[in-house]
Amino acid sequence: MNRCALSVGAVVVLVLAAGCGSPTATANAVTVGVLPVVDVAPIYLGRAKGFFAARKIDLTLETAKAGQAMIPGVLDGHFHFGFCPVTTLMAARTRNVAVKGVVNGAASTGKEGADFGALVVAKDSPIRSARALADRRIAVTALKGLGDVSVRESVRKAGGDPATIDFVATDAPQAELEQGKVDAAWLVEPSLSAVKAKGGRVVASAFVDVAKNLTVGLYFTSAKLLDSDPDLVRRFTDGMLESLAYADAHPEEVRQALTGYLRIDDATLEAMTLPRWPIVPDRPSLERLAALGKKDGLFTTTPNLDDLLP
Repeated sequence: MNRCALSVGAVVVLVLAAGCGSPTATANAVTVGVLPVVDVAPIYLGRAKGFFAARKIDLTLETAKAGQAMIPGVLDGHFHFGFCPVTTLMAARTRNVAVKGVVNGAASTGKEGADFGALVVAKDSPIRSARALADRRIAVTALKGLGDVSVRESVRKAGGDPATIDFVATDAPQAELEQGKVDAAWLVEPSLSAVKAKGGRVVASAFVDVAKNLTVGLYFTSAKLLDSDPDLVRRFTDGMLESLAYADAHPEEVRQALTGYLRIDDATLEAMTLPRWPIVPDRPSLERLAALGKKDGLFTTTPNLDDLLP
């Protein structure tokens, strides 16, 4: 049966059946590399709910600073699985790095002006549209990443020249914007809501400008683990599918889970927009992202999604 054709409820029923049918005799100690972002809330929630323990997985979550650091960690076996932005994984596959997505990670809300990622200017900025950001300094978390390609598309759609943008890579785009070191910043939650609370203005919903239902991240593993322990990969994937479906249906529990690994004040926690957590990656959105990445020089060749997607 085509998994993409199943409803969320049907998939979860099948996942539960699969997880309970043939557990291993002892629990596997599994380490997953995650990023300090809202996208990964479902795996924290799933661990707390026992979704992985039910599948004989003793789950440890280890935080890395950037998606680029996740791939070496998975390849050398430090992590069994990792969460990574899709552009980083696409770039790896164009270089024939042996990584493979195993389950969806997170997605845009698809709503203009109500997404968890956006292009923002300070409250006193004269900039009123993304078009005016050509020739300006824009803070992103990494060069040649998801922020890069989505900001370029926002500027392009607004009629500006994306080739003239001066991108500034920083671990603290919010601080760079608030200190006036850049003209705009590509921000995701909770930084997005924190800046908006201080008067910052959204000039473009960058994810939505790429594709309405943009898949922004995936959980992945190495080809080596896929070959050597497919049962472990299946059980982890099943646990994640249940975690994603549960998180998507219980946003208030997600907000509480966020407080366990991110520093968020109560006002921001309440105001922030959560991602969506569909169980299946949106392939059309990724095809669009791959084409834009090739156009804007993120990739030397167009990524083969069949090599990457679960």
